[in-house]
Amino acid sequence: MTAAPDFDLRRLAIPAYGPSLLFGVAEGAMLPVIPLSARDLGGSVAAAALMITLLNVGSLLFNVPSSMITARYGERHALIGASVVGVLSAACCMLANSLAMFAIGVFLLGVSGSVFMLARQSYLTEAVPAHFRARALSTLGGVSRVGMFAGPFAGAAAMGLWHLRGAYAVCALALAVAGVLGATLQDLPPHPARASAAPATVRGVLRDHRKIFLTIGMGVLLVSAIRATRQAVVPLWSEHLGLTAQTASIIYGVAGGIDMLVFYPAGKVMDVFGRRWVTVPSMLVMGLSMMAIPLTHGALTLCLVAGILGFGNGIGSGMVMTLGADYSPDVGRAQFLGIWRELSDAGQTIGPAVLSGVTAAFALGAGIVTSGAVGLAAALVMWRSVPPLRTRNSAPQKETRPRRPLRHTSAQPGPARPADRHTS
Repeated sequence: MTAAPDFDLRRLAIPAYGPSLLFGVAEGAMLPVIPLSARDLGGSVAAAALMITLLNVGSLLFNVPSSMITARYGERHALIGASVVGVLSAACCMLANSLAMFAIGVFLLGVSGSVFMLARQSYLTEAVPAHFRARALSTLGGVSRVGMFAGPFAGAAAMGLWHLRGAYAVCALALAVAGVLGATLQDLPPHPARASAAPATVRGVLRDHRKIFLTIGMGVLLVSAIRATRQAVVPLWSEHLGLTAQTASIIYGVAGGIDMLVFYPAGKVMDVFGRRWVTVPSMLVMGLSMMAIPLTHGALTLCLVAGILGFGNGIGSGMVMTLGADYSPDVGRAQFLGIWRELSDAGQTIGPAVLSGVTAAFALGAGIVTSGAVGLAAALVMWRSVPPLRTRNSAPQKETRPRRPLRHTSAQPGPARPADRHTS
């Protein structure tokens, strides 16, 4: 039996990608106003900055519990639960009359995002044929970025009517609709390998796959570090050059627009030629362009370099999720992906901390160059760890076990079950 060469990604557009788009809108609407709301509640500048950190803390602390929830209740129920928690978090922030209550709301949004992301990745890994996997997951990453790009505009429009609360209203509405769409996901039947295997544990998965976590996993940590740092570098260097806030926003927007345009071609390259053809160039482009930022001396040159940086990040859209899907085992997949996200979130925390520490010790330019070097280190790890050749899953071939169709109520068959993890 051959893998399905005629798989149509559009079949998952509404149930899988619709919630992702809406969750991106929700985050994009909420993120810009979190520090402002904290200040309105009497928090200091430091406390306002801490509120953003709480998002990462919520995700970091809940990645492993998210894997247990997804493994026990399934991806569809996990998505619905994450949406409910997200709506409650937005309501908590909107109605907060103290900084403590507001902090709880922000923390819960991080928890919601952790469950939401892991369930989406786990579902697509199961539902999409392996030779189409990178395109599916790159599209997932790209759709989320489109939502993050649109969210601030939707939030700004709502704030014209309800001040800061309008942004949280947009967040709550988007997450509620995301939960409704997530409920339309069709459950995947149990995998044959899991029927005869003992239940997986996080400790067992960590022990059995420690070599992967210590090699490619470290590359994922470095990738996440430079990606998180890039969000701070362009505004900081714009201020260093004396550019206005409006100019800095335009430059940031141009880079974000380029980032969004290239996710699907990058996924196709990964599927056809192999993961290394995207992972290594993405990190090289990001690392070198980051190191070039201190060489810019005006808005035009900074915009050019920021655009290249956005291109480097865009072609790597979905690569962390794709690599996690490639190496995740059939038994213990959710637990594996939970640990994978721990590495990613750790990188997102470490990257800005490195930038801050080096900048405090030396100068902003030195901090940016150091962050660029992190990108080059990520490229080296990916070069040494990711298989160099075209993946076997880039073309249809014989499977070693029956395909697992989705449980459809109609006669139309569901997408094929992906092949083994080591084929990419």
